[in-house]
Amino acid sequence: MWNSGNYPTTELNITKADAESVSGSGDQTHNVIRLSQKKYIKRQTARIDPEMLRKELKEYGAWDKEQLENHIHNIERWLWLSGSSIIEELHEKKRR
Repeated sequence: MWNSGNYPTTELNITKADAESVSGSGDQTHNVIRLSQKKYIKRQTARIDPEMLRKELKEYGAWDKEQLENHIHNIERWLWLSGSSIIEELHEKKRR
């Protein structure tokens, strides 16, 4: 399952099970950190340009400039958003 951002290098390919693991309600920090340690995710996130990811996340308006300075936290945010987006899209397709 793919999630693409508005900026280059922010694409992620995540399995449905992994997307589900980070997309539930409530605090998903533990699940996101566990997902970030998987080899196939590490290979992808290593290619994410920090500046492009900051720009991507800034558009959500949920984090201030200081919070967006931490690239590791930004990757975690992007994994959470990507998983949630993928699952939401799957649910939307089922409704059609």
